[in-house]
Amino acid sequence: MERFFNLKQNGTTIGKELSAGFISYITVVYIIIVNATILAVAGIPMEAGIIATILTSFFGCLIIGLWSNTPILLIPGMGLNAMFTYTIVQSGGFTWQEALAMVFTAGIIFIIIAFTPLARVITSSIPDSLKEAISVGIGILLILIGFDNAGIITSSEHTLLAIGDLSSSSAIITFIGLLITFLLFIRNVPGNLLLSIIITSVLAIIFGGSQFEGISFSAPSFGEYSNVFAQLSWAQAGNFIFWLTSISLAMVLVFENIGLIHNHTKMLDRTESSKKSLQATAVSVLSSGVFGTSPTVASVESAAGITAGGRTGLTSIVTGLLFLISLLFIPVIKIVPPSAVSPVLILIGVLMLQNVVHIKMDDLTESFPALLIIVLIPLTYSIADGMAIGFILYPIMKLFMGKGKEIHPALYMIALLFISNFVLQYAF
Repeated sequence: MERFFNLKQNGTTIGKELSAGFISYITVVYIIIVNATILAVAGIPMEAGIIATILTSFFGCLIIGLWSNTPILLIPGMGLNAMFTYTIVQSGGFTWQEALAMVFTAGIIFIIIAFTPLARVITSSIPDSLKEAISVGIGILLILIGFDNAGIITSSEHTLLAIGDLSSSSAIITFIGLLITFLLFIRNVPGNLLLSIIITSVLAIIFGGSQFEGISFSAPSFGEYSNVFAQLSWAQAGNFIFWLTSISLAMVLVFENIGLIHNHTKMLDRTESSKKSLQATAVSVLSSGVFGTSPTVASVESAAGITAGGRTGLTSIVTGLLFLISLLFIPVIKIVPPSAVSPVLILIGVLMLQNVVHIKMDDLTESFPALLIIVLIPLTYSIADGMAIGFILYPIMKLFMGKGKEIHPALYMIALLFISNFVLQYAF
């Protein structure tokens, strides 16, 4: 195991990787129920959606851990599952079986890009200021998700966002957990993030913020899932909109994952691992269509495992195995309350904000597009949409200021693709 994962070379141990894998699992396990619920709206039975989500997450974490040796998690992406259900199925009029065929097609396009020089061309064409902005934007998004999950921030009809009920047990426990998490992290206590989750979960159970109903094991029913697994339909393959939507989905997947993977490998100080991580992600997307779910992405919450000390693929493999074990005891997942996970997400988001110092604020052609990305990623709740505005504006501003030579030729094509994606979203 030492030889395969290069644990010593990466400054880690089996114990650290196991702990980081467990923390990673705790921060992303919500996707099992949430993703299945969204897929159910598209027509995929709830239990089948749960199994599909678990198997896809298991396979994704396994393949990226083995292929790229990075602690990145591949799970069905939030936003992409909404695109699958509400845009492709409900608005587009396609069946969920046809939507799965689009996911599969997008995976093939993604694989062609990831396993050819196209990936290097695209990655090298993205300016450093935009890369840093993506990291900061994701950090703010994590903070927003953390406060939202705890009920500290809520939606508002008049002000978009508003303070929630600060007297609720969830909000109070989150604030206490946040203090505990920051103190343990600052003091560099071994296993600090895991310890904070355990302490906060216990407090939530004691003070009524969560209910402990015991651990129950039950074998999942695969009868319903057999009607979802590999049920791709190519009935609309002759439809022009089918291919336009597939290409649009592939584009969103490529650029969102390039941004996420760059951020994660930079945290590891191993940007050379980006290529293999992107390749593993592409294969995982392809498998999503077969397993019966919306496409996977390099999860934002991967940063939790990295911050907890995860440095190799062993972390993601541990997380993947825990996903697989989840098939036996789904009720256990509900024991850890959002108020125990939120402080960890907020801490990670705060740490990611530090990258803002690398953006050239004295050059508006660099800083303005970057700042728009930072603001729009959390406001739109979409990494892809936030990136798109910045990537479109960057070459326009450079050309207007007579700095066209600073733009990589591929960036023009990327900007045009993002514009085309917006046209497709609103024209069809």
